[in-house]
Amino acid sequence: MATSVLVVDDSALMRRALKGMLADAGDFEVHTARNGVDALEQLERVHPDVVTLDVNMPEMDGLTCLAKIMEKQPTPVVMVSSLTEHNALVTLEALQLGAVDYVPKPGGTVSLNIDEVSTELVSKVRGAARAKIKKSTGLSQRIKAGAPPARVDRPRTGTVDLVLIGSSTGGPALLSDLLPQLPGTLAAPVVVAQHIPASFTAPLARRLDETCALRVHEVDRIMTVRRGNIYIGRGGADVLVARRTDGMIVKSAPAAPEYRWHPSVDRMVQSASRYVDPQRLVCVLLTGMGDDGATEMAAVQAAGGRTIAESEETAVVWGMPGELARRGGATEVLPAYEIAGRLADWVR
Repeated sequence: MATSVLVVDDSALMRRALKGMLADAGDFEVHTARNGVDALEQLERVHPDVVTLDVNMPEMDGLTCLAKIMEKQPTPVVMVSSLTEHNALVTLEALQLGAVDYVPKPGGTVSLNIDEVSTELVSKVRGAARAKIKKSTGLSQRIKAGAPPARVDRPRTGTVDLVLIGSSTGGPALLSDLLPQLPGTLAAPVVVAQHIPASFTAPLARRLDETCALRVHEVDRIMTVRRGNIYIGRGGADVLVARRTDGMIVKSAPAAPEYRWHPSVDRMVQSASRYVDPQRLVCVLLTGMGDDGATEMAAVQAAGGRTIAESEETAVVWGMPGELARRGGATEVLPAYEIAGRLADWVR
């Protein structure tokens, strides 16, 4: 059965381009809307499985339209955004409001970018069609609702040198809920690989730094890794852990072509395992399509480290954490609202 998609964009040229990309894939039924007002009218008539939504539109901008979609008829939404810093901020806000993913808008002459954008668009729309959209799934809502605290049983105690977190689809919103729950006294630094475009990383790090007890940095250069800090890998590149004579460092490296997603979670964990005893590592794999991170985190767990996979209950897409759980590589499988508590318990 074909996946129904509503393409919303004020540019007729862009609507045709996006519709063509999806139509060429062969398994989509594509409808179009010229702006947010038109989209809301069609939503009740078409009942699409996925909506692609432009950020900047007249009459009703993308954020307003998204908020009304989530209020009236919660539907997986993929934002289509040009990668300026302003649009990065708006798109991050959209992810907070409930959008599940984003794709770059072709710039200049559409035909110059259509091939590179088409593959990503089709993949992310297919993934969004499998995403779970609920009115109140976020960590913050569960905490406010009195969600149960993390269990107090401990598989093992011992010093932790580093916490590694990987996430993809649905990750920015989850990180914005989860990371502020970590205490400022957390006894190990945190390194995050979130699949994200390069222009999004600095705004995301700034937003997180405003709400977290720990300091949050974008990894845009070689940085000494210290407790009390969170390091977000720069988008479009890979984030690596290494060691120098003066201590552990984290750095940004060109995206390695043998890895499909960037920053690569597998490559981050693999690099850390070279310099940190796996028994002194804690790894967390959050929502996302595919299996990035599952191989290397399973290896850490087999070597005596501790790993957490987000449970299917709260994951927007239970691909990456589900694969870790299926491989038997998760020390614990936890809903999002229990992960920060477990980390605080382990990393004393």
